[in-house]
Amino acid sequence: MKFNKLNKYNKILLSTILAASVGVSSCSLDEVNPSGSTMNILISQKDGYQKAINNCYFSLQRYFYGKNGMMFLTEAGTDLWTSRQNAKTYEGYFKYGQGAQISLNNAKDQWNGAYDGIGACNLCIESVDNVTDFASTDEKNALVAEAHYMRALYYYFLVEQFGAVTLNTTLPSGVDLSPTKTEPLEIYKTTIIPDLEFAAKWLPISRPGEEGRALRKSAMGLLAKACLQTKEYGTTEYLQEAIETSKALIADCESGGAKYATYMYPTINQVFANANNLENKESLYSVAFSQAGGSTNLWQHNQDYQLFYGNVAKFPAILYKGHETEIGRYSDGLFMPSKYLLDVFVNKDNTLDPRYAAFFQTEWTANNAYQWTADNLKMYDRTSSVTSSSKVNVGDVAIKIVRPQEAAYSDLVSNKLNVPYLVIDYKDLYNDDMTVKMTYTRLNDGSTVENPFYFFYPSLNKFNSSNFTVISASKNRFACDASAITMRMAEIYLIAAEADLYLNGGSGSAAYINKVRKRAGAADIQGSVTIQTILDERARELAGEYTRFYDLKRTGKLSKAYLTETNPDVGAYFNDDYYKVRPIPQSFTDVIKNGAEYQNPGY
Repeated sequence: MKFNKLNKYNKILLSTILAASVGVSSCSLDEVNPSGSTMNILISQKDGYQKAINNCYFSLQRYFYGKNGMMFLTEAGTDLWTSRQNAKTYEGYFKYGQGAQISLNNAKDQWNGAYDGIGACNLCIESVDNVTDFASTDEKNALVAEAHYMRALYYYFLVEQFGAVTLNTTLPSGVDLSPTKTEPLEIYKTTIIPDLEFAAKWLPISRPGEEGRALRKSAMGLLAKACLQTKEYGTTEYLQEAIETSKALIADCESGGAKYATYMYPTINQVFANANNLENKESLYSVAFSQAGGSTNLWQHNQDYQLFYGNVAKFPAILYKGHETEIGRYSDGLFMPSKYLLDVFVNKDNTLDPRYAAFFQTEWTANNAYQWTADNLKMYDRTSSVTSSSKVNVGDVAIKIVRPQEAAYSDLVSNKLNVPYLVIDYKDLYNDDMTVKMTYTRLNDGSTVENPFYFFYPSLNKFNSSNFTVISASKNRFACDASAITMRMAEIYLIAAEADLYLNGGSGSAAYINKVRKRAGAADIQGSVTIQTILDERARELAGEYTRFYDLKRTGKLSKAYLTETNPDVGAYFNDDYYKVRPIPQSFTDVIKNGAEYQNPGY
């Protein structure tokens, strides 16, 4: 879908809190420059009002899903990931500063973008009754419901990332330089949940050809998620609504989707298949990208494909070129899986959950004919079976990562230094204490060196895509226009399972979890369900999908104790007193009178 940005009137759109600190964006189609009575005239007609509704989505495309910052804020710093090679890379996100001060502007773009979006939503909600040419009340409510959905989505992000923030639900009458903060649960009660309830009643069931606009299932999915998230704040008030909303979506999905257009692909391999990454039927809401969208940075659309691949081009049999258009991924990403994440795919019978093979690439073929050099023979500790005349041909296996649960593991590992390609033993990547193995002792000369194998690790492939447009090959600019899925139907089953655990002791939780496992080809879980059971299942199903930071907060697991147990490379730097929320951006606190008071503790 092509959204029209109404810009150069952002002060009108921004909530009071941001009016003094956010500048004007000008990256859009169909620009207008309304002010005062001109604005009132523009949005008094349905066409102009539709443009204002479109503006509610703009920040979502620019700063949130499909963008590096959003992935950092929702997945990094959890039990699932460390930085590539466990290095001091983006340490403010992955390792909470690694002992140093975290940048106070780590989430500045998302903070500004959320309040910009909220301002756009407030304009639409406050002005809807002034539109003179709606055909019916139903048409009016269906359109303004988009603003309610988007406002809830922005506030959900703000309270879960920053904690207490300023709540604005009306247009500003001036600039408040001494803003107050509202606690998260109050924002859920007064704004997020009511907005989503309204949207769930009035949004349309479908919009053929308009990927990226909210649907009824979008609102219902986020409503279930938001109601469950309130458990974090010590209340059970909304858990029944979480499970009932989930049940309604599940019933629709299992009966064909006639009521809400819900759907789950029959096999796990279809969920992130190339053919489904523009319009994904399992998605409850996706952010859409298009070359017709009017951005001045067309190559900076969905960037998630860049984040999760190991540095496979470190081995010369794989060249770092044509990566976007040929194979739809990116060598040298930023997220390295933790040992906990990889271990969670090991079943009790020591087999692997099928989602490991579906969601992670562990083998690469050569795209460059390579003949071994003396330096690399030493670096990769080759035996005399591999010499400077040994070759890897195009199409041959270049890198293969193996782990003990796989067939032929013992044979491959025992012979790993005798072959002209890289066999990466899982045990060469991680220590038994759950940390990344940083050094390697060569068998050839006994020297201990930087681990030459930790550049190559199982790489999440959910965001691989061939939906690329070449913007400028000479500048290495390629646009990925795959939609960014914010939430999908499989998560609803896991929300129902967790809500059932809180409400009913988990008597029905296993049945919900096993529906997800059955689709994946995994065996049913047996026995009682615990919070850790659910967290493990969410890790298997939803890793990399913008949710883990929130999951750990909600379940009380965002703590030094838990992270030290599951991901000690991250847990070593976690502070229970401060890091459950982000710093309020300094770019904001510097321009208000009560900036020191407004800032979160510890920053």
